[in-house]
Amino acid sequence: MDLGLKGKRALVTGSTAGIGLAIAKELAAEGATVWVNGRTQARVDEALTQVKGDAKGVVADLATAEGAKKLFTEVKDIDILVNNLGIFENKPFLEIEDSEWLRFLETNVLSGARVTRQYLPGMLERKWGRVLFISSESGIHIPNEMVHYGVTKAAQIALARGIAETIPGSGVTVNSLLPGPTETEGVTAIIQKMAKEKGISEEQVEREFIRDVRPTSLNKRLAKVEEVAAMAVYLCSERASATNGAPVRVDGGVVKTAY
Repeated sequence: MDLGLKGKRALVTGSTAGIGLAIAKELAAEGATVWVNGRTQARVDEALTQVKGDAKGVVADLATAEGAKKLFTEVKDIDILVNNLGIFENKPFLEIEDSEWLRFLETNVLSGARVTRQYLPGMLERKWGRVLFISSESGIHIPNEMVHYGVTKAAQIALARGIAETIPGSGVTVNSLLPGPTETEGVTAIIQKMAKEKGISEEQVEREFIRDVRPTSLNKRLAKVEEVAAMAVYLCSERASATNGAPVRVDGGVVKTAY
């Protein structure tokens, strides 16, 4: 299947590892020109060695207005925007202070709003574009171990739908993607730490996590980043033109609903 991505210009924010890097790799493999974004030159350079195709790097901390301005100076125009930048942290609600709430909101929500506001006008002028927010099933099932993360993921779903509502019939689609627990760099580090502390295998930690924390999972395992990236790249493609304003689940069945 030809996804119609050859020659398209794509930016994936926060794409030096995990889901973001997997999306950047797949977009480049489909013939798109891809900008890989991260906060340090070393991380961006390392990521670029893993992307086969037409890839460029842009170093900018998009959780800040200054970082966004740097990005806008270096990347003038794009056809596809994947708002992947995000942070997470397990912390009891009563221990989450105002500064942490602001950090999560600025990184996970405001960064995407800011970058979309910059590049959306060009897409509208060309009557074609794709904007994708990488949200989470945690935006529907707010996790009690990281309420602030869940709130920001719910906000991303609302933001994507809201932006789509403002541009009907434009040829530009705006969607959100809802991965479930995924084998990312950060999650793998947590699993390794827990395995060492408990004196058990990483596989057993994963099984216990699914059993105790995400028992509604139908796949009964963590997703691979490549599985999430496959759906993301489809939503960024010409083929996904009828999908708009939608939260699309790639959660292994964690969200316990038929629709």
